[in-house]
Amino acid sequence: MFRFKQFSVDQTGCAMKINTDGVLLGAIAGEGEPLNILDIGTGTGVIALMLAQRFTDAKIDAVEIDEQAAITAKNNFSNSPFKNRLTLYANGFEQFFEDYPGKRYDLIVSNPPFYINSLQSPGVKTNLAKHAADGFFEKLISVVAPQLTEQGICWLILPVDTSALVKNLSLQSGLHLQKAISIHSFKNDAAHREILAFGKNDTQTIADKFVIYNEPKVYTETYREVLKGFLTIF
Repeated sequence: MFRFKQFSVDQTGCAMKINTDGVLLGAIAGEGEPLNILDIGTGTGVIALMLAQRFTDAKIDAVEIDEQAAITAKNNFSNSPFKNRLTLYANGFEQFFEDYPGKRYDLIVSNPPFYINSLQSPGVKTNLAKHAADGFFEKLISVVAPQLTEQGICWLILPVDTSALVKNLSLQSGLHLQKAISIHSFKNDAAHREILAFGKNDTQTIADKFVIYNEPKVYTETYREVLKGFLTIF
């Protein structure tokens, strides 16, 4: 059980445990007052829960293809103070969009599987959660694009090499990169992740840098500020 300030997350049966990628996306993604939000591949449900805490008027849908993870996420939603605004769909994103073609979202987020063509993990669940076939991101971007409202934004967190691929795919689907945040462990380290925000409007891309640590085990003030509303250590 991982305890946040306003909710707790049971991680039973979930291959991908709560990690820095997920909590950063949950704390950073989205601007303004999105009313309809979708979390693709919700896992434990942590990102959806964080967004429910941040955007108090939003209705949040979450999809999860792994059966056990979907059960766990649904229970986490039911046990949270935001349970009336969270809905879990035990499906892959493609099936979900086929079943609900009329749904449109102001904000879509995903911390997706990203190790394309890498060595397969030993566990089946971990393999499903962490690996993507060649066509995964092409499918993801192509089906997400029409589900966004005119001002809607899709936010993803990705390794740097994967983010280059996704940037190209987004243009093919009529989406434009509006924000790119490079994530660094330490100030002088190369970026190991990027948070990308795509929308239908062709605006100038805002580039930013986010550093997690000042030194080992000492978080930057930026990290503390972004996560102080969630993590009990701050």
